[in-house]
Amino acid sequence: MTKCTREPFNFPSVKGRKVEAEFCGGYISSDGGALLLRQTDHQSGLMVAVNGEIEDPRDPRYVQHRQLDLLRQRVYGLGQGYEDLNDHRTLRTDPALQTAVEQDRALGSEATLCRLENRIDRKAIVAIHRVLVDQFVASFDDPPEELILDFDATDDKVHGEQEGRFFHGYYDHYCFLPL
Repeated sequence: MTKCTREPFNFPSVKGRKVEAEFCGGYISSDGGALLLRQTDHQSGLMVAVNGEIEDPRDPRYVQHRQLDLLRQRVYGLGQGYEDLNDHRTLRTDPALQTAVEQDRALGSEATLCRLENRIDRKAIVAIHRVLVDQFVASFDDPPEELILDFDATDDKVHGEQEGRFFHGYYDHYCFLPL
């Protein structure tokens, strides 16, 4: 008879937590992909580089969540398909995401993540883009001489009175159209 269950495999431990992936049942978290994102992030150094480009004006005496941890929480959540901040109401206590962010306590709330997003200004966004392009180019043995960016517009239909919406005649509905 064929055995369909893979043997467990281990990730590096985090703050004394044993991190092991198994496929034999039980429930700890269904978001184990966060641990793969963590490994990729650690190898690339992406979140550390991005963090270095964002000023943190908070008084360290009152900070409960480091900016780097908040960035990782938000990006790892996005990488798993949780695009809404309200998803973090429950994600902040998810053991897999906590472990990926290297914490053993509740992560930042949706309000804390919102404040982070709202204080990132145009200067930081340009610097973050520079980090992304530099890391992309550095990933090649021989850097490309030219990069071609092909942007396609995508309408995002809205169903209310959201700020920034407009009626687009081609799509025949109200939408966001970033480009």
